[in-house]
Amino acid sequence: MVVENGQTAKKRRLTPPAFFALSFIVIILCGTILLMLPISSASGDPADFLIALFTATSATCVTGLVVVDPGTYWSDFGHLVILLLIQIGALSYPVFATGMIVMLNKDIQVKERLVLQYSLNTTSIGGIISFLKGVFITVFALELLGAISLYFAFVKEYPPLTSLKFAIFHSISAFCNAGFDILGNFQSLKKYVDNFHVVFTVTMLILIGGIGFIVIHDITQRLSGRKKHLGLHSKIALIVSLFFILIGAVMFFLLERGNPETLGTLDFKGKCLASYFQAVTPRTAGFSTLDVGKMKPATLLFLIVLMFIEASPGGTGGGIKTVTFMVIWLSIYAVLLGGKNVQFSNRAIPWEIVKRAFVIFVLSISLVLFSWFLFLLCEPFDPLESLFEVVSAFGTVGLSTGITSELSDAGKVILVFTMFLGRIGTMTAGMVFVSLFAKKSQVEYPTEEVSVG
Repeated sequence: MVVENGQTAKKRRLTPPAFFALSFIVIILCGTILLMLPISSASGDPADFLIALFTATSATCVTGLVVVDPGTYWSDFGHLVILLLIQIGALSYPVFATGMIVMLNKDIQVKERLVLQYSLNTTSIGGIISFLKGVFITVFALELLGAISLYFAFVKEYPPLTSLKFAIFHSISAFCNAGFDILGNFQSLKKYVDNFHVVFTVTMLILIGGIGFIVIHDITQRLSGRKKHLGLHSKIALIVSLFFILIGAVMFFLLERGNPETLGTLDFKGKCLASYFQAVTPRTAGFSTLDVGKMKPATLLFLIVLMFIEASPGGTGGGIKTVTFMVIWLSIYAVLLGGKNVQFSNRAIPWEIVKRAFVIFVLSISLVLFSWFLFLLCEPFDPLESLFEVVSAFGTVGLSTGITSELSDAGKVILVFTMFLGRIGTMTAGMVFVSLFAKKSQVEYPTEEVSVG
């Protein structure tokens, strides 16, 4: 900003959170324009603006909720656009663009490193470039391996070229936790409910993509001998993830085993595979091997909890994240115990991290409740189904009871904003909002106690 009398003030630059949020808006708008082109639809007619916007947002925010069937509504070009949006959205534009520059051996300035640090959710900019290279190698190597594995499953039913397309698309969609499928007729992976090959490949891609790049990097460092122990972040992420997979599979099996619309007609192998898959897919994956709309209310409520927590920080998933969930419970335990520190695995967690976890939790609950309230005003669906849809959008999961394609324009707009805020994170959204409309106070006031509880 230039001031009179020749004096120049510092230019107001975008903060990393603001740049991160803005990058998603730009990608979504570009994707919307591309999907509105006649070449993007299978019919050759331009797509409606809201359909294109909803699909572009869902793909960029790696959600998977759809108002039209991706397999039949969009053309090959449309599928390519969706796939690129998924890949860029999963990594985030700052990571994707900077990664391309790094691969070309170009220098990265400090401000770009700060944006990278924020986007990747790392603790410092030290070693950020080598970390980024590892991310890119991991992503494309695993997506390639996933595509090869899925090709041999699809080629048994489809022509080679179609199988190759399906394999590449669904491998990237699975690793990025996007949940988009192009098999047609909103079927997702239901026809593979008891296919061990497909279930194992897809769930492995989902789990590795959702565990977070920090954990992947930590594990590779540990296996290569460069580190003697896993970091506290990785330990918490792995323990909580394993816990929710196990408890999720067991609970789903117990809740749905007698339901003839879901597990009831499957043999024991099918029940186990379906239960395991359904425990993994709420980690923002969005794929399903069963009809979610036919599940019991208690099961839907249980899945809502899993979707709200979701994946781990620094990965391709959404939700409040596993580590945030664990930090909150550790801090509650510490307060009830009367301890001064939040501890885990012989390490103390800084109170700044604890406060951040509670802020994320409160903002996330507030966003879900507000979106649900608006959704109930606009849509005639059952309250539990509506909450399921909203939490699925917030957690960028993509699971649905089948009402997404029946939404009104107002309902679509509500979910678009919910998906966007869920992907960039409520903390990021809050920081951007406060930086635009509030000034940080420089005054320190005297303290005074209040009564709570």
